[in-house]
Amino acid sequence: MEVNKVEENLASLNIPSSQNLHLTEENIRNQLTHDDDHKQGRMLVEELEKIIRYKFKNPNLLHEAFTHSSFQENSKSYERLELLGDSILNMLVTKNQFFDYPDLPPGRLTTLRSANVDNEKLARVAIKYNLHNYLRHKMTLFEGQVKEFKEAILEYPLHSLGLIDPPKTLADIVESLIGAISIDSDCMNTTWQVVNFLLEPLTTPEKLELNPITKMYELCQKNGLKTEFVDKWDENGEFEVFVDEIFVGKGKSSGKKITAKNRAAHNAYYQVLRILSEKATIDNDQHCDGTQS
Repeated sequence: MEVNKVEENLASLNIPSSQNLHLTEENIRNQLTHDDDHKQGRMLVEELEKIIRYKFKNPNLLHEAFTHSSFQENSKSYERLELLGDSILNMLVTKNQFFDYPDLPPGRLTTLRSANVDNEKLARVAIKYNLHNYLRHKMTLFEGQVKEFKEAILEYPLHSLGLIDPPKTLADIVESLIGAISIDSDCMNTTWQVVNFLLEPLTTPEKLELNPITKMYELCQKNGLKTEFVDKWDENGEFEVFVDEIFVGKGKSSGKKITAKNRAAHNAYYQVLRILSEKATIDNDQHCDGTQS
């Protein structure tokens, strides 16, 4: 290290000259690293504030909201803020829907809320605004999981309805951010403004779609068919679907059991539709033959 650079670093430390002889190059490097971390921290706050359109009075809350428990031992992680944000998000979305759709029954309101706050929806928000790029962590698999999720959602522009298993961490940072904003602003209206902005477009009752499992049950019930899901997830990560004791499809997921079941229902649904369509065609042809004769 050059002499003038060392002297410059010593002066920046504000340490009396009598102690300068005891300073090592490692001490100086540590101080410079601390300064760099401080600058990066300021940049993180400024960039995130521009993204979410909210300026923090206490930037430390934002740092906490984007710190994973793997980042540094004994440092505050986002877990408490995530817990708070989860509750506040559910309350704000429920309240908004309660007044926007006064004639919607409780069950339908619950389904609508879930569509707007489930893990996949929130994970998509994180990707849309690149929030994952600001997460401080030391997770070795996280980047690969994010890449896989980004590729998967290309097939489903709005929502996969349970066919994709998103990285939970992506949803967590959105919830922790909401928790941080609610504490910093101490105002639910302000928090809702940010939430509403982040979640756009919100799913409306008209655009609410059924998940594959519900669709499968409704299709079979309508046509007088018996549906059975066989759980083999603990064995091979799969679910199998039988209709009137005939195998019609299966689905697999190494992540979550419900994802495997949704995938099985999705595949079986279209197989049953095909079978019903073919049966209707045959019945129609037979009817026509009978009429002609």
